[in-house]
Amino acid sequence: MFEIKKFSFNESDLTKQAFAIRHKVFVEEENIDPNLEYDHEEDAHHYLLLLGGKAIATARWRETEQGIKLERFAVLPEFRSRGLGGIILKEVLNDVVPLEKTIYLHSQLRAVPFYERHGFVKEGNVLYEAGMAHHYMRKI
Repeated sequence: MFEIKKFSFNESDLTKQAFAIRHKVFVEEENIDPNLEYDHEEDAHHYLLLLGGKAIATARWRETEQGIKLERFAVLPEFRSRGLGGIILKEVLNDVVPLEKTIYLHSQLRAVPFYERHGFVKEGNVLYEAGMAHHYMRKI
């Protein structure tokens, strides 16, 4: 059924699949500049959620001076609203919670309720990344 693959940037086949999802969601749907979309790849820990061998969601995390930053959560449009984002988020959290560092992310405003359901709280004012409104959120 579902399979989650964890990988590093140098695993080209898995990276290509993750980038294809991110391109579809962030570049095509949300009109994010590709130059802004692909950064810190070598420093990040990457994830793919597969259904029947097909990559349908991706995410990554990386360590920053502020703690562990969760990033680039994306689910293909035809697979949304099925709880798949929660599956990949839980897998990431299973890996980062034991590190005992602050876990945070910058959520697009429409995704804030999703992250709140998974134990994140908003802090501070709205911030803008790539021209889009986001909220800083921290795992409690």
